[in-house]
Amino acid sequence: MILTVTMNPSVDIMYQLDELVLDDVNRVQTIKKTAGGKGLNVSRVAHQQGEAVTATGLVGGELGEFVKHQLTEQGIQHHFSMINGKTRNCIAIIHEGNQTEILESGPSISEEEVEAFITEFETLLPDSDVVTISGSLPTGVSSAFYTRLIAKATQHHIPVLLDTSGTALAQALSREPKPTMIKPNLSELASLLQTDEQQIADNLAEYLQQPLFKGVDIIVVSLGADGAFVKWHDSFYRVTIPKIDVVSPVGSGDATLAGLAVGLSREEQPEVILKRAMAAGMLNAQQQATGMIEASKMTQMMSEVKVHQ
Repeated sequence: MILTVTMNPSVDIMYQLDELVLDDVNRVQTIKKTAGGKGLNVSRVAHQQGEAVTATGLVGGELGEFVKHQLTEQGIQHHFSMINGKTRNCIAIIHEGNQTEILESGPSISEEEVEAFITEFETLLPDSDVVTISGSLPTGVSSAFYTRLIAKATQHHIPVLLDTSGTALAQALSREPKPTMIKPNLSELASLLQTDEQQIADNLAEYLQQPLFKGVDIIVVSLGADGAFVKWHDSFYRVTIPKIDVVSPVGSGDATLAGLAVGLSREEQPEVILKRAMAAGMLNAQQQATGMIEASKMTQMMSEVKVHQ
């Protein structure tokens, strides 16, 4: 089973407009509400590939109940830890080829709620074979919090796939044990290493062997439409992808993480896992909805991904 962690979930609301008019009334015909957050996108895409998934994290209030209800409707198992605060809304306005976002910061979490989640997390580990941790941390939760989850999973010999950035990523890489896998893009790597992005791009293999990354088995560097560059233990892979018609790239990174988690859970070979991951990301980009793929096209899309060691 894949256990997905989303500490700061949301209800994602999409409004689609022909034109956004400022300082005036905008009437919306097309509205979509989705249980949101990077980890929940991972949950959906892994579930769509036929994998057993359990989603966990923090939810509260009526919107928290909406998140749980929608996951239940989609057939995704979940065990959330309840909080006194209310799960946030995140609004995306699609207009004139643009996307304008209005994101609530979310609730403030108490120390008691943090510890209650740790207890919940530990009860889920014995039935898990892969853990994914995605996204930002809510107010009140230490930036070093993910290191506690990684340590708990490592005690059970469960690989941890961490997809976060900024201080939370830096903290996770500064302590032992480290996550099994991280998935930064070039911009996040440049921020982490405090180095020019182009310089990193020109010397990726060298930078991924820095002491900071020692103990991280897999590093998947997203290159957008150019695919990915991957350090897999002591080997390096260049992954290229075909050109596709993109409907919306939002959530494609989460779909990629889901592909990685599914491949690891099934103990597939590295080349197959990387093809699955890239295919999942591309299939998500061909959907308007976030964290959704047309699973029937997975085999064909994987055949179009090229992996060179």
